[in-house]
Amino acid sequence: MNARATTALETADWRRRVFSIYEEVRRLRSVDAAEAHEFWRETRDDLFRLHPASPLLAEDLPDFSGLPIAPYDPAWSFEVEIEEVADDDPRPRRFDFETGTDGVVPFELLGIARLEGVGTLDVWRLASYGGGLFVPVKDARAGTPGGTYGGGRYLVDTIKGASLDANGVLGMGEGSATLVLDFNFAYNPSCAYDPAWACPLAQPGNRVAGEIPVGESYPGSVH
Repeated sequence: MNARATTALETADWRRRVFSIYEEVRRLRSVDAAEAHEFWRETRDDLFRLHPASPLLAEDLPDFSGLPIAPYDPAWSFEVEIEEVADDDPRPRRFDFETGTDGVVPFELLGIARLEGVGTLDVWRLASYGGGLFVPVKDARAGTPGGTYGGGRYLVDTIKGASLDANGVLGMGEGSATLVLDFNFAYNPSCAYDPAWACPLAQPGNRVAGEIPVGESYPGSVH
């Protein structure tokens, strides 16, 4: 079979499985967030270990014993409004990401999420086919030994199914929208494990000064 077709089908199946994982996580989380988090951890470990589209390099697979993910802490879960950006706000309204394979992918600033004790995060809209929301985060532990991935982690990437509610947005009303941002589910982009992947990383408006001790860490090894 055509090698490129095989790779495309494997990637499509990976995404289908990720969508399925988050569908079950959303169901479980409505009852028990810690149970949902454990399910998320276990099923992602299985995907990384067994799926042909795993971002783990071949040399890392034999010793893989699970992704480094902290225990669930409800204090790091937020439901926040997506606030409009003021006209005089200097932050960029758009960034373009060169994938190398799919051309330039444009992102437009949708608004700001304000999180008590954390700071603000830009909420991006994928301004191309498929649409979706994108919220990365880079904290003070990024790039430090035993810390988080240097380029930042993902909280929401709805184009790949990674969200904690049905559509990325929980509700509309009074001219505002709310979004679930649970840092316990923050995860590393695929490029953290395989440099062949091209991943949009945390923009300046998605960097926070403090440390975020939950979610997936990045000690420089996944063994």
